[in-house]
Amino acid sequence: MSQILFKNIKIFDGTGKKLCAGEVLVQGNMIQKVATGTKKIRASNVKVVDGGGATLMPGLIEPHAHVCYTDCTQLPQVGQVPPEDHMLIAVRNAKTMLDQGFTALFSAAGVAKIRLEVALKEAINAGHFPGPRLLAASPEITSTGGLGDERLLHLHQESIGLIADGRDEMIRAVRLCAREGVDNIKINISGDQFARGAGMETLSYTDEEVAACVEAANERKLNILTHARSDGSIRMALKHNINILYHADFITPKTMDLIEARKKKIFMAPAAGLIYSTIYEASDWGITEEFAEGLELKRKLESCMRVYNELRKRGIKVLPGGDYGFAWNPIGTNARDLEHFVNLFGYSHSEALRAATQLGGELMGINIGLVKEGYLADLLLVNGDPTQDVSILQDSDNLLMVMKDGEYHKEPQLEQMAKLRLAPAAE
Repeated sequence: MSQILFKNIKIFDGTGKKLCAGEVLVQGNMIQKVATGTKKIRASNVKVVDGGGATLMPGLIEPHAHVCYTDCTQLPQVGQVPPEDHMLIAVRNAKTMLDQGFTALFSAAGVAKIRLEVALKEAINAGHFPGPRLLAASPEITSTGGLGDERLLHLHQESIGLIADGRDEMIRAVRLCAREGVDNIKINISGDQFARGAGMETLSYTDEEVAACVEAANERKLNILTHARSDGSIRMALKHNINILYHADFITPKTMDLIEARKKKIFMAPAAGLIYSTIYEASDWGITEEFAEGLELKRKLESCMRVYNELRKRGIKVLPGGDYGFAWNPIGTNARDLEHFVNLFGYSHSEALRAATQLGGELMGINIGLVKEGYLADLLLVNGDPTQDVSILQDSDNLLMVMKDGEYHKEPQLEQMAKLRLAPAAE
């Protein structure tokens, strides 16, 4: 079994603590030993990597992934891609994410082609293509007129949704997705400003329908997650014990109290990246600030900022991931969300990193996200100190190494690391 010893490094362990000098021994696909301060690891028959004072940290985890999105400008375009071409796009996206240091993806929904994400996961696991660990999701299970329903009366059209109305259709939808091998079930309890028949503060489902979804998913031991922007939709999700909550832009302090009472179990993700980029960076695609304001996106962002600044203060587990996969916030720019956490929600750089590592690992449900003995060796070597400036993770040239499951995706950049040795690792 191969052994790799990382020396002359600064360690960010994923918990949010300050960097410390240390050494890390990887054996096979596991982190075997971690030594900090003046302690040294003694091991024979190891390959030594001198990090030159670079930062060793856990691989990034994307908790709101849409790896099968196509960097589109409109959701119907996702459905217009033939399956063969779509798989090639998904394979490219997976490699791009790993190139950018994301060693694990928790899918927040696939597309209407139910098996696409499952097939991608299976191909990555079989070693056919490079890509992150992936928990594959169902399409967005949505109601008629809800977010993801792009059907036309006169023409077949689909995108990201699987339409289910009523208890029986809901149960069938979950069973169908389970049969095809998904890990996550996504239900859209609220609408959105892009939905033709349900606004972002509209309930898309009844109690009976949500209960049916949860019952069917729990029976099959699948993760349940929800798109829920309004206060009422989040309350409905909480009522039915859905613990992975996306958006929640318009929740009230009383609903925050309910979340805080269950904060050990609940994960939340604002997905502010798409909102921000649509307002301020989509003019090349015809979306001016004035047009975005007409869609109430500025109101949404302002409310989102208020909500998540408060949730941060309450110690809620909030995760990054900004609905990346549109033309103005493309796949591969996901690390930008960490900067949004700092600038929009008041997180420190270390706290934002913890959200993308330790908390992401907890969401994935496996031993990743920490530099800790017994954890899987998903690791990055970074040129610089991301605990002082998370934006350096947006440039893949700053990633001196990418390791997933104990194997190099990006070999250590020895020439760059040799230059770094002029500056010793922090004590």
